[in-house]
This record gives sequence, C-alpha cells and structure tokens, in this order.
Amino acid sequence: SGVSAVLGLLVWTLIADTTYYLHAAYSWVMFVSIFFWIVTVLFFMTYLLQLQLKFYMVPWSLVLMIFNAVATVLYITAFITCAAAVQPTSWRQWDYNRRAAASFFACLTMVAYGVSTFLSFRAWKGLGSNAATSQVTDHA
Repeated sequence: SGVSAVLGLLVWTLIADTTYYLHAAYSWVMFVSIFFWIVTVLFFMTYLLQLQLKFYMVPWSLVLMIFNAVATVLYITAFITCAAAVQPTSWRQWDYNRRAAASFFACLTMVAYGVSTFLSFRAWKGLGSNAATSQVTDHA
C-alpha cells in the first residue's frame, strides 16, 4: 500500500543518513527496508497501471497476502534489530536521533504491513465485499 511505501522510505532514508555501515545490524535493516520498499512500489505501480488485468492467471490476492505476511515477519525482525542497535551514548547525536526515528517508523511500517496482511487475507477468502456485490448475491 501507499502507506507502507512512504513509511518504508522513511526507514531506509533515515538509516542511510547515518554511519550505518559501521554497525552490522543496520545492514539487515537496510536490506529489509529497501527490498520491501522496491517491491511495494512495483506492486503499487502494477495496480496503478492496471497491469494485473493483463496477468489475469496470477492469483493476485494470494500473492499480495503472502508478500504482506513475509514483509510483516521480516519487518518485525528489522524493527527489533533497529531498536536494539540504537545506542543513546552514540558519539554523534544526530545518528542517535535518526536511528531512533528509524526504529519508530520501522514499527509503524511493520504495523502497516500487518494490517495489509489482514486485509489481503480477507480479500483472498472473499470476506471483503461491498454493497453492490452483497445486493446481487442476496437476491439470487
């Protein structure tokens, strides 16, 4: 979703603006945040350009549910790693501030992917219907 893309962008840009390369833990956070940001933007562009209609044989609701579930699990690990690696005694105060903010936004991104997983699961199971489809199926 767009929220996940924006929050994921905040995570990796905040970390990229620090000396993350001196701490191995931030390499994992950078990998997770950049990888899922790129794939999320690709999915977003796919739906924006309606390319999913051209690939009708792909079960998009299942693909999105699996993607969001994997993103949620890996963002849990990235959030824990990022939060645990924040050192308040950092010799560069701005690194501490950016890493702490990145941890906060990693948590929000994790929640956003979790909500997307739930909504994707409902779409995959066919539980998400609107008024028009429920009117048609109720009076059949």
